[in-house]
Amino acid sequence: MTKLSHRRIDSDHHHALVSTGTSTTIQLDSFEPRAWGQSAVSVSGSGRGSAWFVNTASGEQWVLRHYRRGGLPGKLIKDAFLYLGEPSVRSINEYKLLQTLYARQLPVPKPIAAHYCRTGLVYRAAIIVARLPGTRSLLTLNDKADRPLWEAAGQCIRQFHDAGVYHADLNATNVLVNPDSGQVYLIDFDRGALRTASPESTAWKRANLNRLQRGLVKHWPTNTGSSTPFFDALICGYR
Repeated sequence: MTKLSHRRIDSDHHHALVSTGTSTTIQLDSFEPRAWGQSAVSVSGSGRGSAWFVNTASGEQWVLRHYRRGGLPGKLIKDAFLYLGEPSVRSINEYKLLQTLYARQLPVPKPIAAHYCRTGLVYRAAIIVARLPGTRSLLTLNDKADRPLWEAAGQCIRQFHDAGVYHADLNATNVLVNPDSGQVYLIDFDRGALRTASPESTAWKRANLNRLQRGLVKHWPTNTGSSTPFFDALICGYR
């Protein structure tokens, strides 16, 4: 098990947890892309323009992500969340969950830091995780020759489910694959949780897979045909 530790930064309304295993100094402005200048590049397809690739002066490669609201609430309030105490802060929860999963050697990005700024009854949040170079979204692997990678993705999801890890937004864009090595990772554990890992607890696992399948039907490019063979390969690997 890989033990991770962190330190706190508290200043006025700002609060952060920062991994002690990074060679780059992180300050409170490090959670804003403008602080990185041209070293911060917007991540294509990150959803609502909320994520950036960051190259640090020490050579570390990170992903900075701001928390955004989706759906109808997101049209009214872009990035503010009701503050109910630090244990309810989304960035802090995701950071700590990633610490646990990384320590268990599950294939997730290494957590680097989490931040939130409280203003009255609301807060805004951000997280920094290590970038996974050489990886692609599972959604981009739509050739018949990619079927083994879909099977590997199914095996990866099963690994998390067997460990009792619930992913609140399991979709193909949150499954990253390195085509060269065949390594599969899960990312974006916002609102994720650890649940009972017993074989009897299957309802949430089925719901996870159903969500993934619905996403494929919705987002699959029309010129590539049906996503069914690929999802079937994923289920084959899962089983």
